[in-house]
Amino acid sequence: MNPGIGSAVSNDVKHTRKIIHCDCDCFYAAVEMRDNPALAELPLAVGGQPDRRGVIATCNYVARRYGVRSAMSSAQAVQRCPGLLILPPSMDKYRVASRTILAIYRDYTPLVQPLSLDEAYLDVTDSPHCRGSATLMAEEIRTRIRQEVGITASAGVGPNKFIAKIASDWNKPDGLYVVRPQDADGFVAALPVGKLHGVGRVTAARLERLGIKTCGDLRSWSKLDLQQTFGAFGLRLHSLCRGEDERPVSPDLPRKSISVETTYDVDLATPEACQAALAELLPLLTQRIARAAAGPLVHKAFVKIKFDNFRQTTVETVHGEVTPAVFGELLDTGWQRHRRPVRLLGAGVRLVEAGDTAQLGLFGEPPAPVA
Repeated sequence: MNPGIGSAVSNDVKHTRKIIHCDCDCFYAAVEMRDNPALAELPLAVGGQPDRRGVIATCNYVARRYGVRSAMSSAQAVQRCPGLLILPPSMDKYRVASRTILAIYRDYTPLVQPLSLDEAYLDVTDSPHCRGSATLMAEEIRTRIRQEVGITASAGVGPNKFIAKIASDWNKPDGLYVVRPQDADGFVAALPVGKLHGVGRVTAARLERLGIKTCGDLRSWSKLDLQQTFGAFGLRLHSLCRGEDERPVSPDLPRKSISVETTYDVDLATPEACQAALAELLPLLTQRIARAAAGPLVHKAFVKIKFDNFRQTTVETVHGEVTPAVFGELLDTGWQRHRRPVRLLGAGVRLVEAGDTAQLGLFGEPPAPVA
């Protein structure tokens, strides 16, 4: 089949949207370098310490040249970069910067969907600013972040969220990349499949073994073939390789869960030690639910366990309260799956939207815990 068949971004809605994806460069580290310019030339990371099983939250571009990456264990990061300076997070300081950044975004459109403290989608389709030019708005936003916050940001402009997010990474750091509607098809066709959300190293390697290196290659596969080969994710691949993404920018996405978790300096070696640690987590979970005024929305309880071999499991059940006995049973079920020391333990609840609460309790007894 010709890769051009079913080409990307054919829907008129996708052509008329103007989406900006803004993402500050190494946000936590950037704020630290702003406050102490002497750090700018050093390999710098923000995260936990290596001797406490810490994880890198973010790092500057000096550190990245050594192979340090976000979500890497701090111990591995120090192995790659022995001179790495790791600072503990200063969340209050980052939140102050975040409020200014989000206020800048909202000066251009009310349709702002934050993804994190510094990253967001903006739908500026109907914005009157900068003569309606999404490109000029993105450049102006980047300039204001530099002037008002003292850090740099990168941005991507495209006809939908998927393309805008890919574009924002194109000229990092401190860059802007614009994909016009008429160029979107060729832009997506040339993308390596590894750029698609959800395609990790394992899936990318599998695709390459099948002769698929770019989105253009992927378009030669039918929806049925992709579904048979990759399951439900095959349908997502079919849409993404064509640049199809009809998701709106949603400023008020409902919160879906609330949780707490801890990574322990010393593994929890026994079920009894895990139960004692869980008892310390549950009051914190109760406090977070109260602060979010989410008590009436609690629908499920869950426990997350990461073992000393990094295998992870989650157990949940339908339950409307933070009840120690229920969480204790979930923990016991999860621990029995591997029966190993535990390095991380988490507890949380899943929420329903306010309008759905009346539907709860109509289906009899809650089901037994499932993974």
